[in-house]
Amino acid sequence: MKDPVETRANDSEDLYDITAWEPRTALDRLAIRTYRGVVRAGRRFVVALGVLILIAILVASGAGGLIIDDPFILGLAALSAIPAGLLAFYIYRTDITSGEPPALLLATFVLAVLFAGFAAIINTAFGFVQLFPLVGVVLFFYLVVGPVEETVKLLAVWLYPYRDSRFDSVVDGAVYGAIAGLGFAAIENVLYITQNLQTPASVLLQTGVGVVDGFAETIEAGGQIAAVRGLAGPGHVVYSAFAGYYLGLAKFNRENAGPIVVKGLLIAAFIHATYNTLVGLVPGLVSLLVPGVPVLVLFFGFVLVYQGVFFYILYRKLKRYETAYERAHDGPKQATEFEVETTEFDPDTR
Repeated sequence: MKDPVETRANDSEDLYDITAWEPRTALDRLAIRTYRGVVRAGRRFVVALGVLILIAILVASGAGGLIIDDPFILGLAALSAIPAGLLAFYIYRTDITSGEPPALLLATFVLAVLFAGFAAIINTAFGFVQLFPLVGVVLFFYLVVGPVEETVKLLAVWLYPYRDSRFDSVVDGAVYGAIAGLGFAAIENVLYITQNLQTPASVLLQTGVGVVDGFAETIEAGGQIAAVRGLAGPGHVVYSAFAGYYLGLAKFNRENAGPIVVKGLLIAAFIHATYNTLVGLVPGLVSLLVPGVPVLVLFFGFVLVYQGVFFYILYRKLKRYETAYERAHDGPKQATEFEVETTEFDPDTR
């Protein structure tokens, strides 16, 4: 879109500071430096705020001291993050374009860990929504937890790797989104485990049992928590990989960037909130229909099926990109099912 003056002007006419602009003067260059400085300062402020909030959460919850006193906690957290890590690695390997730099991947992971504190504060602030009978918890998941957590994970991608020139394809968004999901899941697992697990020393002091028995109890309880968190972690990777993919799509479709990013967040938040809503209901309801089957087994089954379905949808989306990439680089190929399908979340308009 052009200004009316620019539309009718002669190509040789100089419209600098009238309807066109480019850096020519010292003031222009100062304006550019000022703008870039403000942007950099804003990014650094957000990161610093994330660091302070995360430290405050670790101190307030006692998680920091617990980790220092008992490194066994970190071991459990690491084990619980393995499934999510393997899934993120798989998505990384599906990137058919140039490989992503380790420095950008690490930065995304760290930023997602830091920004998890933002989600914790907002979720806590709006926790009162759950007090409304019946629908309160559902509203909390769909209006607070899903949108907030997916937004802060996407913020980790947008703040740094998205702005790097090495973020040079749409599918890169899915890769960095998956890494952000891994970072978020990792710190969430640490907090869950430290909040629900006693150290051997505290067991000894509070119950009077021997050190060996206390350690055995810790291992048993910790193993159960780690297993549960291990199944929850891959969900974060899948959700944010969807949002990240659309962020990548937005980078190369600037005229519609805003709606594209919102679409990705809506998809990720909906899948996330639906999981949170159903995971507490479905296993219990199914246990009534299939008596004798432990609820924990049904819980594992539900998580695997639910996350498996959406991982398959993500897989098909990445496969469609791979097919299009190969066709663009190797010449026309025979059409495949991926080439003629609409987006998984759009109606079929054929």
